[in-house]
Amino acid sequence: MQITDKTAVSFHYTLTNPSGEQLDSSRGEEPLLYLHGAGNIISGLEAALAGKSAGDTFSVTIPPAEGYGELAPEMVQVVSKKMFEGMDVEVGMQFHADVSHGSGIITVTEIDGDDVTIDGNHPLAGETLVFDVEVVDVRAATDDELAHGHIHGAGCHH
Repeated sequence: MQITDKTAVSFHYTLTNPSGEQLDSSRGEEPLLYLHGAGNIISGLEAALAGKSAGDTFSVTIPPAEGYGELAPEMVQVVSKKMFEGMDVEVGMQFHADVSHGSGIITVTEIDGDDVTIDGNHPLAGETLVFDVEVVDVRAATDDELAHGHIHGAGCHH
């Protein structure tokens, strides 16, 4: 069966940057499982998976616009350390917060006295991504999965 809209797809991947540094991988773990056509993964990877079948392996380079987007300078701001009252805030810490496009993760990128710089961009925004992919399985999604917009069961990532 080929990957088309309304199929449940499981795949393994290794994600690197263009210089080969590994950023993430599903190898040694359960494969990633998603509903094709529902926007559950980045658009460039979903497009590259279309038409593939179980057993296919490939590599694809995804530009920022088809990955996690370009860096948005308006997502970086300096706030008072008082906003983190009672916390020992450090560079690299991440928090869930309401951002302009809904709930998101902000990262502390700099601390200068009482000024804390936070960044609401996805950590991979602005990055070109290289995926090495192995398609593990493709099946028709169930009516329940289609109604909910995501896959159910082991290996699902809501």
